[in-house]
Amino acid sequence: MSSKGKVTGIGGVFFKCKNPEALKQWYADHLGLNVDQYGCLFSVGFQSSEEQRSTLQWSTFGEDAPSFAPSDKQFMINYRVDDMASILEKLQAAGIEPLDEVATYDYGKFVHILDPEGNKLELWEPKDSVFIPE
Repeated sequence: MSSKGKVTGIGGVFFKCKNPEALKQWYADHLGLNVDQYGCLFSVGFQSSEEQRSTLQWSTFGEDAPSFAPSDKQFMINYRVDDMASILEKLQAAGIEPLDEVATYDYGKFVHILDPEGNKLELWEPKDSVFIPE
């Protein structure tokens, strides 16, 4: 198997809930999460080495969030990948088609797929200059 085109970690955990703002506030009040309009950004990895640090996004979404479609599941996981083109080539060779076109933003490339049980997965190839909180 090629050394490129694989998952390198978890980039985020997203879930549906009845009241996203109230639930974010509950987590802030009772578990100390530092929430903002998107949720909470965690710094993960070796804190002493800037090169080995990354982030994990935790976010709440409304029950009718269209970003989870076509899955009817309550959760979506964002997986970091090392090379979007390589992983898409491998997936398509296995008959797994992306749900959308690769979207490119200042912080990286994104695309979505479904696993065999209908869970929507977000694949993310971060840019080198992704913000890392202190």
